[in-house]
Amino acid sequence: MRILMVGDVCGRPGRQMLREQLPQLRREHRIDLTIVNGENAAGGFGITAPVYQEILAAGADVVTLGNHTFDKREALTLLDEEPRLLRPLNYPPGTPGRGYCMLEVAGSRVLVANAMGRVFLPMDLDCPFRGVDELLEREAGRYDLFFLDFHAEATSEKEAMGWHLDGRAAGVVGTHTHIQTADNRVLPGGTAYLTDVGMTGPAESVLGMDRKAVVERFLTQLPARFEVAEGKRQISAVVVEADPASGLATEVQRIFIRE
Repeated sequence: MRILMVGDVCGRPGRQMLREQLPQLRREHRIDLTIVNGENAAGGFGITAPVYQEILAAGADVVTLGNHTFDKREALTLLDEEPRLLRPLNYPPGTPGRGYCMLEVAGSRVLVANAMGRVFLPMDLDCPFRGVDELLEREAGRYDLFFLDFHAEATSEKEAMGWHLDGRAAGVVGTHTHIQTADNRVLPGGTAYLTDVGMTGPAESVLGMDRKAVVERFLTQLPARFEVAEGKRQISAVVVEADPASGLATEVQRIFIRE
């Protein structure tokens, strides 16, 4: 089975790039399952119902989120209505939505989850490590492959999650920092790992935002309105090949396309 994970889609330029590139990527890499992080898809902050549907129409099977999950008010109801739209599973009990879903893909059961780190993120969340452990224990015997989008800031926390799940997940792929890392590898226990898959959106920007506003804020330390940049675009992704019989990965390949 071949799983494609697309990094944080940022605003309209990111959605346009996804719409243009995703069908070809799915064909070229013979993809069975596509996961897209969409937490920045609506104007750079959060997600809306039309944007979610646009991502699905482009070819996504599952859409994951992160620290901007609830930036748009309608997410409060959207998350309860859409089982393939995932927010981090380690939000406190009672939070709208769900942190995982189960899909039947090419005759195999694939468990896809979203979790969020706690290092350098100003949110009081439950432990993502214990949260994932509880999920796997609860769903034991019900899935063939497990794939995690770990939305986190610190590379150390992401690597720790990769090692924590080595031998228990087909893939652990990091999102959030918008910069694709070059450490893709299959860990000794058979888990495909990448610290950050990168960003899909404006290429000549600061993490997808207009670079002039960001630089000005660093120079002055004054509040600034951040807006999604325009111009050249990029798509960042990763392909994980896994064996449903073992539940483990055999290969992991980075994808980076810039106009």
